[in-house]
Amino acid sequence: MLKDKVYEYLTRIPKGKVVTYGQIAEDLGNKGYARAIGNILHNNPEPIRCPCFKVVNSKGRLAEHFGDKGGIETQRKRLEADGVEVIDYRVDLNKYQWKK
Repeated sequence: MLKDKVYEYLTRIPKGKVVTYGQIAEDLGNKGYARAIGNILHNNPEPIRCPCFKVVNSKGRLAEHFGDKGGIETQRKRLEADGVEVIDYRVDLNKYQWKK
């Protein structure tokens, strides 16, 4: 099932790194799944074990409607606590994107 693969993928992202929705989709075999992945992440039942805060859009922008209370601010705080610099709600993908 796709959602199980997505949640498992999230557990492999190293500390201080991020991925994009499209990157997850491509790594899981179908780049067209990027929006579906966004929906799956929005319903993440285990955000601590499966760190969805590490997923940004293709331009490094944080999720406007991040799933937890506090939205984008919660995502920003979690990324910064993980060692990712956030400027104007964006991360530098050249510096922080995880490349498998």
